[in-house]
Amino acid sequence: MPRFKDFTPHGVIPATLLAFDEDFSINEQETRRHLSFVAATRGISAITINGHASEVHACSFEEQQRLLDIAGSEIGDRLPLIGGVYADGSHEAAKHAKMHERGGASALLCFPPNSLGMGGVQKRPEMAFAHFNTIAAATDLPLIVFQYANELAYDLDTLVKLSETIPAIKAVKDWSPAQRHERNIRVLQSLPRPVNLLSTNSAWLMSSLAMGANGLLSGAGSVIADLQVALFEAVQADDFVLAKALAERVWRTSEAFYSDPFADMHNRMKVALVAIGRLDKAVVRPPLVKLGATEIATIAQAMRAAGIERDGAIGLHKMTMAAE
Repeated sequence: MPRFKDFTPHGVIPATLLAFDEDFSINEQETRRHLSFVAATRGISAITINGHASEVHACSFEEQQRLLDIAGSEIGDRLPLIGGVYADGSHEAAKHAKMHERGGASALLCFPPNSLGMGGVQKRPEMAFAHFNTIAAATDLPLIVFQYANELAYDLDTLVKLSETIPAIKAVKDWSPAQRHERNIRVLQSLPRPVNLLSTNSAWLMSSLAMGANGLLSGAGSVIADLQVALFEAVQADDFVLAKALAERVWRTSEAFYSDPFADMHNRMKVALVAIGRLDKAVVRPPLVKLGATEIATIAQAMRAAGIERDGAIGLHKMTMAAE
C-alpha cells in the first residue's frame, strides 16, 4: 500500500541511480547511501526509482522489485516513492504497476512502450488508451505519463483525452521541444482537472520552468537536486537574478551530462558522483560501457565549475586509474 496517500506529483523529483559492483550485481550498500543522500535534500517532493537513471532497461522484474524494497526501507518513511513502469506489453506493465503498489510506491511513471513506435501511436492513438487503461485498471496509484520527444510522443490531443478519460493521470513528465513543451504546459495545467507538467528538459531547465511547469523530474537530480530545488524556488518567486546565477551552475553540469552520445547521460552522472565522493565506483551494465579517462576528467572539471566539488581530487584519481 502507498505510504503517502493522495500524493499528486509536483515540485522537484530526482530520478535516482542504481549502484552496481564490478560483477554487475546490485551494490545494495552504495545504493542505500545514494538514496539517503538524495532524500536528505531540502525541498524535494518525491524520489523516482526504476527509471532511466537506474538503468531499468537492464534490470529484471525481480531486481526492480528489490530496488523498491531497498528504497522503501531506506527512505520510504521520508518521501513518496515513484516507481517506473517500463515494459513493452500492457499486461506486463500492469504487473509492474501492481508490484510497485504492493511495495509502497505513491505514484507510477509510465514509459511509452517501444511497441507504440513505427508510426503506431501517431496513426493509432487508441493504442495509448489501451495501454493506460490496462495500467489504470490494475492500480489505484496516480499515473505520470512520460512524454518522449521522438516517434513515441503522444500528440497534445491524445494527452488531453487521456487526461480527461483516465482520472488516475495526474502529471506528464515532458521531454518535448520548446514550442510543444510550452503548449503542453498551457493546455494541460489549465484543464478543468489540471494535470501537472513535470519538465525533464534539464539542458534548458530555467527556460522550461519559466514557461510555468509545476515541477521537474530528472535523472540530473541524482547529482544536483539541491541546485534544481534552488532554481525551481527562484523561478516560483520571480527572482530571476538568482535564477540566472543558478542556471549558470546547472548549465555546467548539463553540458557534461547531455553531450553526445546522449545515451551515456546516466553513465556520466555516476562518474560525477564518484568525482565528488558520493559514490564508490561508476559501474554500468552492458550495453553501456565504462567511460574513458579524458571524459572522466572533463566531467570532474564540470563539477568544479558548477561549484559542487567535494573530495573531487580523490574521486577523480580513482576513476582515472580505473579507466586507463
